[in-house]
Amino acid sequence: MGSDELRLLHVHAHPDDEASKGAATTAYYVNQGVTVLVATCTGGELGSILNPKLDTGKNRENLAELRKAEMKRAAEILGIQQIWLGFADSGFPDSDNPEPLDPNAFAAQDVSQAAGRLVKVIREFRPQVITSYNENGGYPHPDHLMAHKITVAARIAAADPQLWPEHGSVWEVSKHYYDVTFHRRRMIALDDAMAERGLGRPYTERLTRPRDPLEDSRLTTFIECADYFDIRSQALLAHATQVDPDGFWFMVPIDIQKQAWPTEDFQLAWSNVKTQIPENDLFAGLRL
Repeated sequence: MGSDELRLLHVHAHPDDEASKGAATTAYYVNQGVTVLVATCTGGELGSILNPKLDTGKNRENLAELRKAEMKRAAEILGIQQIWLGFADSGFPDSDNPEPLDPNAFAAQDVSQAAGRLVKVIREFRPQVITSYNENGGYPHPDHLMAHKITVAARIAAADPQLWPEHGSVWEVSKHYYDVTFHRRRMIALDDAMAERGLGRPYTERLTRPRDPLEDSRLTTFIECADYFDIRSQALLAHATQVDPDGFWFMVPIDIQKQAWPTEDFQLAWSNVKTQIPENDLFAGLRL
């Protein structure tokens, strides 16, 4: 199967997630001729403005429209197709003062029913590979947790002719990956590389947080995409309300990132083709 026949679907909870999780991998495959589609579950309309230079009353009022425009710009930078699944943002709960979810919120939906929208996308786009989040959501935002659930459910349902017959002919995805962006090995490598250059240790606090006990087993697939780290940064900056150009995402210069950790990393969660771990290609086992 040639690159022009390969299709990759990323499922993300909010606009900007496609830029912060696996964007260099996306750009790498687009450059190979792979068709890439991002399915964005919600509009991110209940998010905060994280760029202090843009945190104004007017921008807060117009956040939903701003985020749509930012997503369009990021998609252009990455060279991808993008579709909205149309669910309502659930918001991030205040752990000190939790409130019940709005019944219309994405995270409040019945998984088997909500998965139907993604089944339609899968059957129409017919991707060989899907990426999403693991069972912890990457981080415990309710929309990330729900995105994981509907992706697993939709991947299974899309191949079942008894389910959602109104959404077209069945399609069986060949491989399903979870993004593993912020893992300990990468943070240690970047932290050490920064310290060696006298630039401090930007991940000291993060490295004190509890470790995912499954982290080592999650790391199965390493995509060499350092040449596309600059495109990843451009895509991130396109989400101007969500990314502080002087903040967390840009603490480590790109040249240090390329030297210290030149890959983006994934967990092969499910596959119906033979492959050998570790992998260096999401389409391993699918190419001619």
